[in-house]
Amino acid sequence: MKTHLYHLQLNVSARSLDFYKDLFTYLGYKIIDESDEYIGVSNGTTDFWLMKTEEKYLVSGFHRKNTGINHLAFAVEGKEAVDQFSNDFLKTRRIPTLYNTPKLFPEYGPNYYAVYFEDPDRLKLEVVFKS
Repeated sequence: MKTHLYHLQLNVSARSLDFYKDLFTYLGYKIIDESDEYIGVSNGTTDFWLMKTEEKYLVSGFHRKNTGINHLAFAVEGKEAVDQFSNDFLKTRRIPTLYNTPKLFPEYGPNYYAVYFEDPDRLKLEVVFKS
């Protein structure tokens, strides 16, 4: 059986909905549905649904070392695209990068070049080129 990831739902704080709308638009995803409570985006292969977390569940917060998602990585077509994303998206929004990135990570492969950062809820995100 051949398969691919069809969709992923993330529960995020209200402040993260605008962040993800900007991020996914920059990465070429199309908005397929949205309201004050959620946004749905697609690149034609994978859909993301970002749902506003109910207030009563915001208490515990997110930490990537807990059981669950550690981070999401988005592949791009070259090192230049990683640098362009870092300059055009992250720097203009004053979003700090993690691990002094963008840079090469030879421990992940000979041409693994990535920038890491966090969303407003501290979910780690990555934009990567790997050849």
